[in-house]
Amino acid sequence: QVQLVESGGGSVQAGGSLRLSCVASGSISRSTCMGWFRQGQGKEREGVATVYAGGSSTVYTESVKGRFTVSRDNSKNTLYLQMNSLKPEDSAMYSCAAAKSCATLGWFLRHPQESDYWGQGTQVTVSS
Repeated sequence: QVQLVESGGGSVQAGGSLRLSCVASGSISRSTCMGWFRQGQGKEREGVATVYAGGSSTVYTESVKGRFTVSRDNSKNTLYLQMNSLKPEDSAMYSCAAAKSCATLGWFLRHPQESDYWGQGTQVTVSS
């Protein structure tokens, strides 16, 4: 069993930065697919960034490329999402998720419903 606990959300002005954290407990293998997903009000859930627990490859959704960075500190069992140059359209509930396996990171980004574990989410609000 895996538990995921996010933190770091908040309210910022456009152009600001936030760093989200997701602490994982339980059985995380190197092949576990991990990712950040978000759901804005009245919108469908979308993938933001994905990464293998034991690897360095990453995949981002187009709208955050160059602004967001996903990283993992295995010594702390923590997944991060550094968000810079935030825009009002980035406002959403951000959730950390993990899948025991995934076809590819890009596939996992597009199929959040295949996650095995979810955190409770952390709200990000960006004002203009």
